[in-house]
Amino acid sequence: MAAQASAAPVRVGRAVWLSAATMASRLLGLVRDQLFAILIGANRFSDAFVVAFRIPNLLRDLFAEGALSSAFVPAFAEAHGNRGADAAYRLGNAIVAVLLVVVGTITIAGVAFAGPIVRGIAPGLEEHALAATLTRVMMPFLLLVSLSSVAMGMLNAQQRFTAPALAPAVFNVGSIAVGLGLWAAGLPPHRAVIGWSIGTVLGGALQLVAQLPSLRALGWRPRLVLARAALADPGVRRIFRLMAAAVVGLSATQVNVLVNTFFASHVEGATTWLQMAFRLMQLPLGVFGVAIATVAGAGVAQKAAARDMAAVNATLASALRLIAFLNVPSAVGLAVLARPIISLIYEHGRFGAADTDATGQALICYALGLYAYSGVKVLAPAFYAIDKARVPVIGSVLGMVSNVALNAALFPALGYRGVALGTSLAAGVNYAVLAWAWRRREGTLGGKGILVQLWKVLAASAVLAVVAWAVQRGLGGVLPPRKTLPRQLLLGLLPVAAGGLAYLAAARALGIPELQELATALRRRRTPPAPPAA
Repeated sequence: MAAQASAAPVRVGRAVWLSAATMASRLLGLVRDQLFAILIGANRFSDAFVVAFRIPNLLRDLFAEGALSSAFVPAFAEAHGNRGADAAYRLGNAIVAVLLVVVGTITIAGVAFAGPIVRGIAPGLEEHALAATLTRVMMPFLLLVSLSSVAMGMLNAQQRFTAPALAPAVFNVGSIAVGLGLWAAGLPPHRAVIGWSIGTVLGGALQLVAQLPSLRALGWRPRLVLARAALADPGVRRIFRLMAAAVVGLSATQVNVLVNTFFASHVEGATTWLQMAFRLMQLPLGVFGVAIATVAGAGVAQKAAARDMAAVNATLASALRLIAFLNVPSAVGLAVLARPIISLIYEHGRFGAADTDATGQALICYALGLYAYSGVKVLAPAFYAIDKARVPVIGSVLGMVSNVALNAALFPALGYRGVALGTSLAAGVNYAVLAWAWRRREGTLGGKGILVQLWKVLAASAVLAVVAWAVQRGLGGVLPPRKTLPRQLLLGLLPVAAGGLAYLAAARALGIPELQELATALRRRRTPPAPPAA
């Protein structure tokens, strides 16, 4: 593979820009989580919120950002490319009409049956009544974010990535604004958590509204479509056919989350510890994994519609190499520096040192699955783009079975840590199934090139681990033992910086080509375009 960015099937410059936009959102998400930790801490009230939010959030992952996105983007891209923008937007409006009816009905049902749902998924939860109340408050979030996903799909399918990448940042801004108001009011945890739930719904509304100007600029206009007429549209039928398979496959992932919640609910604070750890693991997953998967997925959808499988394979191989280059060292860094990172971000207000230790142990277990999580996000949409939805369904089901078995086996010995470890190992099973199936079908997925690059990345990540650990230990020995913000900043940031520089140096010494591609892409972003010739 050439070391020039222009030769990479995945447009590295676009992925870098999308990663930067996503980074802004994720950093705001960390601020949001910090406020949550300060206001509420890790206790039965925070557990009630996590369980309550999990209900609309799981349905969002299942129907909106999961099955719908996987099925809608290829169909919209094909309609736009073959029949024009008007036909594509008619398809988008038809999907909106169906969502208003279907997801609206689910939202109403969630409000009506919040109590039994909470008791079913978290039998060990102490604050059942509070969790049911919070569920009723947050169920409209599901409808708002489903509509937001349609807007996001229409923009991504037209290679417009900035507004969808920044929309979650707007969600976090709305939530943070409400959180600051709650902090200023000095509310106790059981009251602050209700206000936090209202802020979550407000953030969902802002996430939808933030994308509408970009859609209007591209020519989209909302049109009233009756749900019955929408279901008669061949494009809608194709989307729902793909969604049916995707829902089955993704439901396995949601079953994993429910199983994790079931076990964790029996330990006070564990649901919150796992949630905080998973959010930190999602930082590199969202900044690098999802960004690369989004750019690659849009390219795969277009190339698959043109029946150019050689280009599809090249795009997937390039995406997997980029994910390895960025997310493997991220996972190693999170595992080695789990405690100082968590202390810096969360250990304030009502979130104590014991919570930091517990969250750090969960983060180490989650970090083991980061590469697999990212790989699944790249490979699964590719199967949907070529109308082979059965394969990711099988991968998800096998991952689910593995997760249930691993949780049952590991929880008695490791407690909540076994929940995180089982989740990571199950993600590895899912990724292995998808990679094996693609190579068996297409005969290639980068082959030895990916394996050689992965070994080099692992070697460079080992250098990162040693340097980061040594700097952390050295600082810990010379800094005053009393916990202060400057001490947290030094222990949390200096080892990260030292480890990152060591990784880049090792990557250069080992000749990993993605380093040069990213450097070239960054230089192009900084260099203004040349003026047109006279």
